[in-house]
Amino acid sequence: MSLKERITDDMKTAMRAKDSDRLLAIRMLLAALKQKEVDERVVLDDTMVVAIVDKLIKQRKDSIEQFRKAARDDLADKEAAELLVLEAYLPQRLSADEIDAAVKAIVADLGAKGPGDMGKVMGAVKQALAGKADMGLVSGAVKRALAG
Repeated sequence: MSLKERITDDMKTAMRAKDSDRLLAIRMLLAALKQKEVDERVVLDDTMVVAIVDKLIKQRKDSIEQFRKAARDDLADKEAAELLVLEAYLPQRLSADEIDAAVKAIVADLGAKGPGDMGKVMGAVKQALAGKADMGLVSGAVKRALAG
C-alpha cells in the first residue's frame, strides 16, 4: 500500500471515528498532495509525498513558534496537534550520529573542502537523506563537516 493510499484510509477511519481534529489535518494533507498533482501534472510516489509532508511539518513548526511568541497558545496547540498527525506519515528519522556519518561519507565522496562547497554537498545530501532526516540538522552537520 502506498503512503498516499494509507493517508486516504486514515481519513476514512477518522471520519468513522468522528475525530474531527485528525480528519481536518488529514484533509489538509490530502489537499496539498492533490494540489501538487494538479499543478505539476504528476502522480505522486512515496518520496514526493514524504517531501510534501516534510514541508508541511516545517510550516507547522514555524507557525507554532510564531504563535507562542504572540501568546496565542490556543492556535499553537492546534498546530501542534496537526504536527503530530503529519509526523506519523514520515519514515523513521535518522539520529544525529547517523546524519553526521552520512554527511561525512558524502563530503568524502565529493572531495569537498571548505564552506565554498556547501551548495554542492547540500544538493547531494538532500537527495540521499530526503525524508529520512530533519534538514535543519543536516545543514548543521554539513557546516561542521566542511569546517573541520
